[in-house]
Amino acid sequence: MDAPVYYSRAEYIETDTGNKVSRRATIAGPQNIILGGKTVIASGAIIRGDLRRTGPGHAVVISLGRYCLIGEGCVMRPPYKTYRGNFNYYPMKIGDHVHVGSGSIVEAATIGNHVEIGKNCIIGKFTIIKDCAKIADNTVIPPNTVVPALALFAGSPGRFVEDLPESTQEMVEAHTKGFYTRFQPATTER
Repeated sequence: MDAPVYYSRAEYIETDTGNKVSRRATIAGPQNIILGGKTVIASGAIIRGDLRRTGPGHAVVISLGRYCLIGEGCVMRPPYKTYRGNFNYYPMKIGDHVHVGSGSIVEAATIGNHVEIGKNCIIGKFTIIKDCAKIADNTVIPPNTVVPALALFAGSPGRFVEDLPESTQEMVEAHTKGFYTRFQPATTER
């Protein structure tokens, strides 16, 4: 068992569903963001729920599943495009057990379950990342890329490197649940 990761109770807000959100994170448009539960959002993360479609409908801008880990300094913003002369944002859906490494910028349309995104990655607009995929550190995924299930992508531009083992789902789930369990409030301030 890995050592606990302690945090200051004063820095994190814990919701009824077990989400732990840093007070140093920027959550814009929180009414348009859904957190599935037991999600950790680290300090310096920016989640742009305020970038929503104009007009009626599509109130949910970004939805995250359960046991997601959003690292320090990440930027999550919905993808956008101009269609028939109209500029619009489109919703971003992120599954369960998704780990986004620190310093990454994500503008994906969909990220499946059990996905690991490394540190300092750029995930281009309207990217679709399927279940159990892994994006290596410092990878740039071009816009509109589809990353297949159980695939490792790396490089700039991000390209297929190898297939991941069938056990990826269990390993990622154990990692995200383990991190959430280890992420404990410090009993005494140091």
